[in-house]
Amino acid sequence: MPSDVDVEPGTLLVAAPSLLDSNFRRTVVYVIDHRGEGTLGVVLNRPSEVPVDDVLPNWGPHVTQPGAVFVGGPVEQKTALCLAAMRTGVAVDGVRGLIGVRGPVALVDLDADPDALAPKFRGLRVFAGYSGWDVGQLAGEIDRGDWIVVPALPTDVVAPADQDLWGRVLRRQGMPLALLATHPGDVREN
Repeated sequence: MPSDVDVEPGTLLVAAPSLLDSNFRRTVVYVIDHRGEGTLGVVLNRPSEVPVDDVLPNWGPHVTQPGAVFVGGPVEQKTALCLAAMRTGVAVDGVRGLIGVRGPVALVDLDADPDALAPKFRGLRVFAGYSGWDVGQLAGEIDRGDWIVVPALPTDVVAPADQDLWGRVLRRQGMPLALLATHPGDVREN
């Protein structure tokens, strides 16, 4: 059985403390799509210095604070993706400009009218680029121990940037995974 069997849209890939790749160190990746051709997701905890207002002024007033574009991953960083957490009781199905990912989380068409869609959202985040894996690549990384696959909460998609999302997600898994959250952050060598 492939080790990525638990990966599906709406799950999180949490970087193991041993994953030192600068693109993914201490990241939490939200999986948007996972199928035979590969996997696509966005890093949830890497805000950039670029305000959404500067690149997508129509969407700027509607994004969750901070109003920054988040770095979704190293692939196609000129491409913008947008995820929204829907308000309680608002369905994704049949709403023009939205593609359901899982539960109340949807991919938002940035060409849609933000004023029409924004009232349906509890939160909204824009990502530059994405994280992608070819067939078998993610399973190999999971086998190597680079990623921990856990369920996502809809609020993870719009979690405050000043919170340690990586540590928070690990802590809520219970023991023994919660212990990983105590792994020291960036250790600087002299």
